Amino acid sequence: MPKINVSVKWSGKKFDQIELDTDESPELFKTQIYSQTGVPPERQKIMVKGGMLKDTTDLNKLGLKEGHTFMMMGTAGDLAKPPPKPIQFIEDMTDAEMAEALDIPAGLENLGHTCYMNSTLQCLRAMPELQTSLARYEGGISGMDNHGNLTASLRDLFVNLNKSGEGFPPLVFWQMLRQAFPQFAQTGPGGGPMQHDAEECWSEIISVLRSKLPINQVTSQNFVEQYMTGQMSTELKCIEAPEEEKQITVEPFSKLGCHISISTNYMINGILESLKEQLEKNSPTLNRTAQYERVSRVTRLPKYLTVQFIRFFWKPQERIRAKILRKVKYPLEFDATELCTPELQQKFSNVKTKMKEVEDQKLQKKRDEKRRKLDPEAATSSSSSPTSTEQSSEQQTTLSESQEKVNWNEYLDPELVKDEGCNPTGQYELCALITHAGRSADSGHYIGWVKKGEDEWHKFNDDKVSIVRDADIEKLDGGGDWHTAYIVLYRAKQLE
Repeated sequence: MPKINVSVKWSGKKFDQIELDTDESPELFKTQIYSQTGVPPERQKIMVKGGMLKDTTDLNKLGLKEGHTFMMMGTAGDLAKPPPKPIQFIEDMTDAEMAEALDIPAGLENLGHTCYMNSTLQCLRAMPELQTSLARYEGGISGMDNHGNLTASLRDLFVNLNKSGEGFPPLVFWQMLRQAFPQFAQTGPGGGPMQHDAEECWSEIISVLRSKLPINQVTSQNFVEQYMTGQMSTELKCIEAPEEEKQITVEPFSKLGCHISISTNYMINGILESLKEQLEKNSPTLNRTAQYERVSRVTRLPKYLTVQFIRFFWKPQERIRAKILRKVKYPLEFDATELCTPELQQKFSNVKTKMKEVEDQKLQKKRDEKRRKLDPEAATSSSSSPTSTEQSSEQQTTLSESQEKVNWNEYLDPELVKDEGCNPTGQYELCALITHAGRSADSGHYIGWVKKGEDEWHKFNDDKVSIVRDADIEKLDGGGDWHTAYIVLYRAKQLE
């Protein structure tokens, strides 16, 4: 039977346009009601013909029609009571009140080893263009198209998170994820949910969004293709026969890998290592197997650049994906031009020089302000000299004018300006990352970290959300059993 839209009346309120697939179990319907009313499935008493709706009820036998209204009884979770006093200290606040006072977004409840999914979702939520694109997606949870269901449930989940002030249970999305990708439905020895790899979850969700998100009519691309996908040029040459014609291919990429070897100390080195490899293949000129070198360079940088640290490898004896604990530093601000072809580097050159000039001016201004605060007497004595005062005033005026009047179109390459969704400068800032604590990919714990503003981040430890600083983010580079960066998401630096 096809899906129908029904309504639910509860506690004097009516919830319309709830999709009900009569071929599915009532359990899914109850989780949908839970996401809107906050009444847990075990507390829901839904009246149907013959009594109450049970998890074993066959919905097709109820004779339901479009627009049917269910009556439900049940209590939601306890609500926070208003404070008895007009002035309230942080120590006296509930988690929800503290989150509202500190402007802390909602976290996601752990449904049983689902931290891999929760951390991934919070980092994806850091891209506002993705939420805009999801809002234009018109599909629903029909039960027919698993990938469409996953996209619709992600859209609805983000809407609910934006409204919620407390930890939210991502029940519907989790069920859609397991239906679309059965590997996430595997259970452990005790029958409970298993821990899974956050990178696998990230990649599967991105693949679905690439196929399901609506197309931008101007660019003929969707969000993933436009904002998260770059282009890579790969050159394959024969080391033993330099005269042999080189093979050049251009392909898209959605993330870069950072290989970690015994000598890898910095992210940029690990990425460059992954872009260069040697292999053996048959040479048509030598008529035998020969050594080849494959070197790749970026020809298009996307606005959002994903980098995965290749920290896990298979250990056949233990039959686990063990973790490389080596410390690998990653920058809060990343210059990606070294990864690019010479042609793309040339297009970045003018704006890169200007950006450095503006940054140097800002840094000098901060130093001057700090010097005046530390030594006000020196500032007072210098003010006695009209010449120095005039010069200082003129310098500050020139500095502020140069910052305000920068016309970036004079420095940006015209072709890159037309390419909406690319990074026209090659300069990035870190905006989100997923970390892992533990010794293997299928165990331990994942956490999401999302940048809020200058020197301020949100730490998403499932439904526990707190504020941390840049210094805390820089400590996530590995070297021990503490949380280690696994996936980092960079955003193109904004031109002010």
